[in-house]
Amino acid sequence: MKKIRNDIILILTVLLITTIFAVLYFSLQKTGNSAAVIKNGEKIALYSLRENITVPITDDKHTNILIIKDGKAYISQADCPDKICVNHLPVSKSGETIVCLPAKLVVEIVE
Repeated sequence: MKKIRNDIILILTVLLITTIFAVLYFSLQKTGNSAAVIKNGEKIALYSLRENITVPITDDKHTNILIIKDGKAYISQADCPDKICVNHLPVSKSGETIVCLPAKLVVEIVE
């Protein structure tokens, strides 16, 4: 019986510590000012998150549509087969990214 009680105390302690770290992490994260578009490892553009714009990002093989609206950036359309970048939630915090591997495209939020 004592062993079960100790296990419960350990589990609750780990959950409490994890919750505290998660709250601190998300509350201390800064809102970004711009979205950097990186294609094939090179920064090709920088867009302010304060403007609502639609930007097509194309090359000879792929097309992605970047939307910046209400301080958040997201990919609305892509011609890649898996659509992971399209299904990604909008990003607005510094350091957050959206990645489209087939198009070798990264959208990163920067300060």
